[in-house]
Amino acid sequence: MYVKIAIRVFLLLTIQQQVDATDSGDVHETSQERLLNVYKRRLSLQNTAEIQHCLVNAGDVGCGMFECFNNNSCEIRGLHEICMTFLHNAGKFDSQGKSFIKDALKCMAHGLRHKFSCVSRKCLAVKDMVFQLQRDCYIKHNLCSAVRENINVMVEMIHFQDLFPKGPHVELVNILLGCGEEVRAAIVRRIRGQCEQNWGALCSSLSLCSLGQAASTTLATTLPGGGAESLAPAAWALPEAAELRQSWNATRRR
Repeated sequence: MYVKIAIRVFLLLTIQQQVDATDSGDVHETSQERLLNVYKRRLSLQNTAEIQHCLVNAGDVGCGMFECFNNNSCEIRGLHEICMTFLHNAGKFDSQGKSFIKDALKCMAHGLRHKFSCVSRKCLAVKDMVFQLQRDCYIKHNLCSAVRENINVMVEMIHFQDLFPKGPHVELVNILLGCGEEVRAAIVRRIRGQCEQNWGALCSSLSLCSLGQAASTTLATTLPGGGAESLAPAAWALPEAAELRQSWNATRRR
């Protein structure tokens, strides 16, 4: 009898130790996740110093300034790619388009250098600064006027996979959607076509592929002489956005 009792006690203690170990592991994992989330919400001191040093040493000509925002804890991507795409396609634009590319990129490079040191290290603040500067420079140097005379070239620069996750490419498309009906229709056809080409019926269920529909949930971007269409913010809040991007990349590798 005593042997049976001893065995039962031993089993209970063993089970309790396993439960405690599991709970401890969960707590440890949760703690690590919290630390990671805190890290992602702010630029690390090292990242801040590296970006600042990069901005000071980069020239106003070319895309070096925008490359300073690659590979940091805030995951701000897209500025460098947009710059490279503009420069790569500059020869296809007319004189007005070429002037816009030169002036807008210089405006953004100058603004990044002078505003970065004055903004909080919080990722949200850094991203807001970047997106606002992007909008200001595009509008100041008449993106819409340049695009209306170069619609086909501009449309070729828009790629559906670049719209995940939300970033500078989305800001660019939002402004383009406010550049008048002809530009908006061309952008809509481009994005919808690329989406449906890869995902078919799945694409029709995403608000991203219904850009032509004005809704109360849309973030309106109104420009002089343009419309008030924009990408719906809800499209970027979809939990499966990362999975969609992975699907896109997997499809392209086939």
